[in-house]
Amino acid sequence: MTLRALTEADARILSEATLLNLNWSEPRFSEDDVHSNPHFRHYTELVPARGDFGYLLEDETGWVSVVWLLFLDHQDPGYGYVDDGIPELSICTTPMGRGQGHGLHIMHRAIEEARTRRLGSISLSVEAGNPARRLYEQLGFQPVPDALNEGTMVLVID
Repeated sequence: MTLRALTEADARILSEATLLNLNWSEPRFSEDDVHSNPHFRHYTELVPARGDFGYLLEDETGWVSVVWLLFLDHQDPGYGYVDDGIPELSICTTPMGRGQGHGLHIMHRAIEEARTRRLGSISLSVEAGNPARRLYEQLGFQPVPDALNEGTMVLVID
């Protein structure tokens, strides 16, 4: 396994990961939905100039797990939007890579990078019933009761 920083050239991987995330429980959306719906599309665009960053775990067959943090603002909020300046984290592990600790490994790397960048907190969104919520809680994410969307969680970085 190789861990590397994401680049703007990884848009295809972010598109695949966004589709997998949207369809975590059952097929609900298509690749066309990801690209035509602005609420989904912004998750496929890493913009380092605004501070976005992430990491990719890959093996000889391709990507296994990806985590990315986007600085979306109040004019184009993500589902896990809390406030301008708080990046929203997304993570996806391929079905074949799940259950092997890859998600936890890559999340630790992203949180450490957030700490290095002196970010005060990071947010995410998780739908009700998604088993990934246990991982987020284990890492210290807490629900945001007055968030725009149900399922928004935040991690305060120390």
